Amino acid sequence: MATEAVIKVVALCGSLREASYNRGLLNAAMEICKDSIKGMEIEYVDISSLPFTNEDLEVNGTYPDDVEFFRKKIEEADCFLFASPEYNYSVTAPLKNAIDWASRPPNVWADKSAAIVSAGANFGGGRAHYHLRQIGIYIDLHFINKPELFVFAFESPPKFDSNGVLIHEETKHKLKAVLLALQAFALRLKRQV
Repeated sequence: MATEAVIKVVALCGSLREASYNRGLLNAAMEICKDSIKGMEIEYVDISSLPFTNEDLEVNGTYPDDVEFFRKKIEEADCFLFASPEYNYSVTAPLKNAIDWASRPPNVWADKSAAIVSAGANFGGGRAHYHLRQIGIYIDLHFINKPELFVFAFESPPKFDSNGVLIHEETKHKLKAVLLALQAFALRLKRQV
């Protein structure tokens, strides 16, 4: 009997705050995956310890230890789940920094799939989605197109509690739909390789 392929997802948060709503989306995604999606595992990878991208830190083809650890996690993943607030109509500096480190030669993002979720004001972080998609073109990262998830975090009814935990059931259902689409796309890409 053939074993079912397990899709390994690395989850990355653009916000460094512990009680970040975007971190809450990733925590909820991990819980949803564990409870109700077979064949998919999500691991949160912290980007807060990464130094600023700086070629002077590259020595004889190697990177600082935190960067090497991060790049290995990216290399071993089948796909990615990004959660990022929108800062000045774009992605956050910590997330862009992490993306840049993993795109240094050899680019460990290439030919993998990804999904984006966000929580915030106004457009729910949507403009960060679009910039992340533009970055993905250059690093050869393939994003699912639908469903999209922009959580309007400050509108009623409440979406998160005071600790950043996702409490809104409709948003949880939408998040699960994103995860299922990511899983299907990742499996499709793996079959093409």
